[in-house]
Amino acid sequence: MKVYKFGGASVKDAEGIRNVCSILETVGYQDTLIVVSAMGKTTNALELVVENYFKNPSELATSILEVKQYHLEVIHALFEAQAAPVLDHIQRLFEELNAFLKVNKSPDYSFLYDQVVSYGELLSTTIIHLYLQHKGIQNQWLDARTTVKTDDYYRGANLDWKRTQEAILASVSKKELVITQGFIGSDANNFTTTLGREGSDYSAAIFAFALNAVSVTIWKDVAGVLNGDPRVFEDTVLLHQISYREAIELAFYGASVIHPKTLQPLQRKEIPLFVRSFENPTAVGTAVSKGKTLEPHVPCYIVKKDQVLLRLSSLDFSFIVEDNISDIFALLHQYKMRVELIQNSAISFSVCFTNKYDRLEDLLGVLRSRFNVEVTENVSLYTVRHFDATAIQKIQKNGNKVLLEQRTSETAQFVMA
Repeated sequence: MKVYKFGGASVKDAEGIRNVCSILETVGYQDTLIVVSAMGKTTNALELVVENYFKNPSELATSILEVKQYHLEVIHALFEAQAAPVLDHIQRLFEELNAFLKVNKSPDYSFLYDQVVSYGELLSTTIIHLYLQHKGIQNQWLDARTTVKTDDYYRGANLDWKRTQEAILASVSKKELVITQGFIGSDANNFTTTLGREGSDYSAAIFAFALNAVSVTIWKDVAGVLNGDPRVFEDTVLLHQISYREAIELAFYGASVIHPKTLQPLQRKEIPLFVRSFENPTAVGTAVSKGKTLEPHVPCYIVKKDQVLLRLSSLDFSFIVEDNISDIFALLHQYKMRVELIQNSAISFSVCFTNKYDRLEDLLGVLRSRFNVEVTENVSLYTVRHFDATAIQKIQKNGNKVLLEQRTSETAQFVMA
């Protein structure tokens, strides 16, 4: 089988969904499974629903209604006079969402987040499934939560590979096109879980691995994998081919085109990954596979914004040694900080991390009892793979002040204010 993944930008409106149908008619859809993200900025809109549930309940109904109206407008544009049956399907999903919010007793933000935000993918795939049927393309709608089985680490769930493979093989039809959701799964108690933001790429790799797919194609609003985000860096170029190893390195440092977890399962079975443009579906894009050299061989630029830089030093000027560092990492793990870069000297330790779960103040309260603490928020971490002098100059133009710098033979990183 082939696996295609369509992200939110590709299905953000009625025209985008029509284009998905056109792509399938152009490139073929036999023996194909399609993984689809939430439409446009729906995930952001549903995050606001979660925020209102906890902090601004008077606005909860309005924020849900805005999500609903967005999808209703798309349905009316797609189906016109035949919209009524589709509207019934969508209405049931919103009734489910509202019913859950009324009976929920859990104060766990991450748990509620996953139960609510998952409706973005359920809505988008339902609409696309019914539209393709409407256009004569028979397909199976598959609830990914019945196949993608995880633990209960909400907002970043870990996969149970054995149960997932068994469920996918038992559920996926190989006789017709299959439409399923990215990003979502379920835990042992059948509560919805999510795989982390941008996790739909990972979902595509999960299905590909379980099905022994011949390839995975991610359809993006760019020509393929570029050597930098064109919204941040000027004069970016298309990488025609790239190895799994290099792609994993880029993903690890935060390249946004490919999700960090996507590549490992594909590499294990040597399933090639293609990144292509949904705006130009006949173009070849970028191929990621085993043993491919980087072509062209150019510096690759990555930036992660909204980072936290933490500098720790001992209260008595004693050495920061293994025991201290072990304790620091244990605390970073306990407070769910994603570590991006570390640097230490005899009496100090610096770490750049993502404060994903907004627990920075709790962490600082513990650290200040043992260390001198200097914290700088809202910094940016720039990474350059295959850097040269010109590339370094280009990076230094993007930030105000270099707070921390680290280089290896292939990679240079800068934390900048």
